[in-house]
Amino acid sequence: MTYFLSALAVAYGMGGIVTFIGFFPTIRDLWRGKPSANFMTYVIWTATTFITSVYGFFILKNLLFDVVINLQLAACIIILILRMRLLRRGK
Repeated sequence: MTYFLSALAVAYGMGGIVTFIGFFPTIRDLWRGKPSANFMTYVIWTATTFITSVYGFFILKNLLFDVVINLQLAACIIILILRMRLLRRGK
């Protein structure tokens, strides 16, 4: 069982990295001025991911979970900031 749990932890960590990398195309599009992300979707995703992050820090206290969820939070915040920048430019 210990091997299974270790393998599961590695898979979870790798999944978090893959998820973070999955945000790169949207970040690239926004950086280049293409409004490819729905603003309200990312407001909601950022808020819910932030709540999950706080829950992880104070309740779960699991480093792997904290790293994975905060990578996702960072990606959501980056996308939200880039999208707001385009909205100010009228795109």
